[in-house]
Amino acid sequence: MLTAYIAKAVEKARYEPMENGRFFATIPGFKGLWAEGKTVEAARRELIETLEDWLLLAFRFGDDVPVVGGIDLNKVGRHAKTRQPA
Repeated sequence: MLTAYIAKAVEKARYEPMENGRFFATIPGFKGLWAEGKTVEAARRELIETLEDWLLLAFRFGDDVPVVGGIDLNKVGRHAKTRQPA
């Protein structure tokens, strides 16, 4: 489910060339999430890694994440937060 969510989210990514020749990547609806890379592909790879971290932080702090492609991770994140450590 997480892999499908990330894939769907990255399909919506926007890439913009920067003045320094690098590429800036964002995903609409994901506040504060961005990445950059030397090429569009490098920016995409960095965006995926950053999105993974962004999701983990959102779950940790109980923040809602956007529903993407009909996949709602919010229930998963809330469930994970209520579990007690072993």
